[in-house]
Amino acid sequence: MPMTVIETTVPTRTELDLGGRRLSYVDFGGPGRPLLALHGHVSEGRSFAAVADELGPEWRVIAPDQRGHGDSDRAAEYSREGYLADVVALLHHLDLGSVPVLGHSGGGITAYQLAARHPELVSAVVNEEGPAALPTGPSPLAFVLRMPWTAPTREELVAALGPLTPLVAHRLRELPFGGWRLPFHPQDTVSSEEQVRGDHWADWLGSSCPALLVRGNRFPSLSEELATAMTARRPGTRLVTLETDHFVHEADPVGFAAAVREFLGSL
Repeated sequence: MPMTVIETTVPTRTELDLGGRRLSYVDFGGPGRPLLALHGHVSEGRSFAAVADELGPEWRVIAPDQRGHGDSDRAAEYSREGYLADVVALLHHLDLGSVPVLGHSGGGITAYQLAARHPELVSAVVNEEGPAALPTGPSPLAFVLRMPWTAPTREELVAALGPLTPLVAHRLRELPFGGWRLPFHPQDTVSSEEQVRGDHWADWLGSSCPALLVRGNRFPSLSEELATAMTARRPGTRLVTLETDHFVHEADPVGFAAAVREFLGSL
């Protein structure tokens, strides 16, 4: 009796040189259609690993470590324009044509801003907890400024993580000449998050491609009221609410992937 061979894909990490600054990205592989996935603050491309497994083999998830995160180099600034330029450069480098773009939190804002400003690159948007407007004022991530960026041991960094321990402890990086570092720089993170805040309604309403808006109903950054308004005001937008927290794709990868698969399959 012939043996059945199950093909598996191994994620590959590649670097793109952006004028001397490294942009690292993970290609989860497979024969499916490409889907670009953009993480939010204090995260990295590998956070989509479980979702990539759920979406395969129909979809091939490609997820960059955005500037200043993961294995990508720190940048001189963290403006919205800078994040968009990185994604545009990556898509041109990959030469994938128009693709669905999924983004979480700040990455969700980047995704719908990309659709508004570069519609030729985006066929659909999956916006996970990315509000159309955020109040200005002190950054809610200011507490990370109390964390050291590096420490002699991994244990010291883990002890400093506080509420971020479940999300970040497994993402710490070992330094080549000894010691460990966070997968983000605390000051960079606060500077970046502060530039996300403000009114982005023009960008949210500035594209016409299909969109899926996903929110968690436990401690969300995207309130039910705002999510309902974003869905009502933008034609071609669906809203899905899952029983989870702000990090929907990590807390419930199965439910999140099911919603994404149904949405993309209906296009």
